[in-house]
Amino acid sequence: MSQSTSSAAPRLVGRTSRRAKSSEPQLYDFRRPIKLSREHIRTLQIAYETFARQYATLLTSTLRVVAQVSLVSIQQQTYDEYISALSSPTVLATVTLDPLPGTAIMEFSLPTAMATIDHLLGGPGGPQPERPLTDIETPLLREQLTRGLDELRYALESLVAVRPRLGAIEYNPQFVQACSAADAVIVASFEMRIGAEECLATICLPFASIFPKLQGDDGDVAVTPAQRQARDEAQRNVATALGAAPIEVAVRFGPVRMRSEQIVELRPGDVVPLGHAVSAPLAVTAADITFAHAVPGSHGPRLACLVVPTPHHERDSQR
Repeated sequence: MSQSTSSAAPRLVGRTSRRAKSSEPQLYDFRRPIKLSREHIRTLQIAYETFARQYATLLTSTLRVVAQVSLVSIQQQTYDEYISALSSPTVLATVTLDPLPGTAIMEFSLPTAMATIDHLLGGPGGPQPERPLTDIETPLLREQLTRGLDELRYALESLVAVRPRLGAIEYNPQFVQACSAADAVIVASFEMRIGAEECLATICLPFASIFPKLQGDDGDVAVTPAQRQARDEAQRNVATALGAAPIEVAVRFGPVRMRSEQIVELRPGDVVPLGHAVSAPLAVTAADITFAHAVPGSHGPRLACLVVPTPHHERDSQR
């Protein structure tokens, strides 16, 4: 009897301690009311690993030097935590991911950017100066980043179809206001090596933009046929109303460059030469966006224009 009692006591004590441990209060961070699940992180991990492989191949082929990019971690932080952890100066490229709202950030060290340009121009690499890029170097880096965004678009296709567009490039993290300080972001860290230059690069995505896509379309399962029909009908009504909405359209000549002193000295009756070639069509615009070209004419007593094909040089610039 004494042996059975002594053997049961430790088991009872163990259960009590486990129950007491589980009843301890847990920390709750009100800045992160929603956290990424393991499945969400795995989905992002697959996409970012694809981006790392594709981007490393792109860098190796364009720079003609061995480049490696590998995913290190994926973390959920506040925007203030992310910005505070970055060194200064560094390269921060803002990126829009239409149709997702918000602004993303691609960040890597300034020496890595200098090494990229050095190899791009056929240089040997080596130690690089830490200074802002010149007016000649910036377009070269922007072109390289734009090609990298194509690889990011490809990597995110399984998650969401986006159209990445490169924005401004800054060197001080405090000058980039992509989110509010308390907003949650998802930060992916990459180990990037270009020749002998190595750094820790990051991609910062707004949490509110990417989280609904990580959840998938599970909400559609609960939609009844009546709700789906009502939603489709509302979509058709919106499309019909937008199709009949009036839009201001303008037919414009080519712009004229004038000095400020010339503009100030203009008086009624002065003639300003437009410089628009007679053979060149006019631009048809709406909201300052050129969507067609036309030649002027008349339709009865009214002025009118005839829409013509887009000129070849305009078509090439849109590609």
